Amino acid sequence: MSKYTKEDIYRIVEEEDVAFIRLQFCDIFGVPKNIAIAASQLESALNNECMFDGVFVEGFSRSEESDMYLHPDLDSFDIYPWRPQSGKVARMFCNVYTSDGKPFLGDSRNVLRNVVAKAKDMGINFKVNPEPEFFLFDYDDDGQPTTKTHEKASYFDVAPADQGENVRRDIILNLEEMDFDISSSHHEIAPAQHEIDFKEADAERSADMVMTFRMAVKTIAKKHGLYATFMPKPVEGISGSGMHINILAEDNGGKNIFVNDADQELSDTAKHFIAGVLSHVKGMTLVTNPIVNSYKRLVPGYDAPVNVTWSSASANRGALIRIPAKRGGNTKIEIRNPDAICNPYLALALILAAGMEGIEKKMTPPPELSDQKGEADTLPLTLGEAIHAYKDDPFVKEVLGEPIYSKFLEAKKAEWKDFRTCVTQWEIGRYLNIF
Repeated sequence: MSKYTKEDIYRIVEEEDVAFIRLQFCDIFGVPKNIAIAASQLESALNNECMFDGVFVEGFSRSEESDMYLHPDLDSFDIYPWRPQSGKVARMFCNVYTSDGKPFLGDSRNVLRNVVAKAKDMGINFKVNPEPEFFLFDYDDDGQPTTKTHEKASYFDVAPADQGENVRRDIILNLEEMDFDISSSHHEIAPAQHEIDFKEADAERSADMVMTFRMAVKTIAKKHGLYATFMPKPVEGISGSGMHINILAEDNGGKNIFVNDADQELSDTAKHFIAGVLSHVKGMTLVTNPIVNSYKRLVPGYDAPVNVTWSSASANRGALIRIPAKRGGNTKIEIRNPDAICNPYLALALILAAGMEGIEKKMTPPPELSDQKGEADTLPLTLGEAIHAYKDDPFVKEVLGEPIYSKFLEAKKAEWKDFRTCVTQWEIGRYLNIF
């Protein structure tokens, strides 16, 4: 059932003195984009008549497909609480359509929507709660972001050691005004590193929430004179930032299908889901961990998964997939390798589709981490290896569709080529005085 009707939107805009509405979407890399309209143009937007030129959106379209239309999702209407409260600014997430009225195949949100629709056809309703991590750094005297911080806090520290406490508080209060259900927040393991978790929601809404979260964190941190970054590994020698993704699955009656009623242990369905994800996780890594820097986080010793493993023991945090301690209706599967910079629509689409394939085919997962003998298979070690794994798994192309698959691959190959031609300071320091 829809949350809002067109009439509701008109009424709220008038009653709340909303002056501008942002019609938001994203490119294939998860970078937010929008068309801003005045409230006087709202009727045109709600009638799906707002057009933009897709040629100028990164990886988005060919020139012959340049005219795109934005179809607002009415239920995503929200007012930005951090913007001026006189002449307020609101936003709606949009699905992208072509000029002939068809869903645009390069629209990330549409990819996730298709996966969710297939899940519903299977009688499965997925709920997701992400755990995004980020750093708060200082600006330099020229107003440029740095990787410097004056604090030395670690896990769960409080003020005055935790100098980001008030920033997190401000972020949470703003997000709660946008109907986020915040479950917890805390200082993370590295200095200046933080985590804010929100409770599970439908997969599409969760992806929208990640997009909103990243914008809110960056905007509010800047008001406090700090620079927020979701970069996976901005500082060497300390833990990087990820975005663990917790997945809960229910049948049409609201029963958790990842747990057995009799003994509260993992169900066969949960194990099939795990098997499906693990069978495709290497091919998906280019999307879940999409930049050169992602692979500086995925190294041993820094609280990030490296091997393709799973564990039903909640304390085993070395596994790529682990099962948190709560059982019964709260039984979830946690995927631990994604970055917080990934395109959340594409990452969720691939993870859920892989798990669904595991359920459909009744796949069997490998032995648990504690039972494995010999060396486990590893995730790609570099962006270059991730590119090869991506190309080697036809499943990824099947889920993403040809336009997104090819554009993503083309861009990442170019990024890897640029990096391989770059001479780093590490190389200068290591080799110049020797050779």
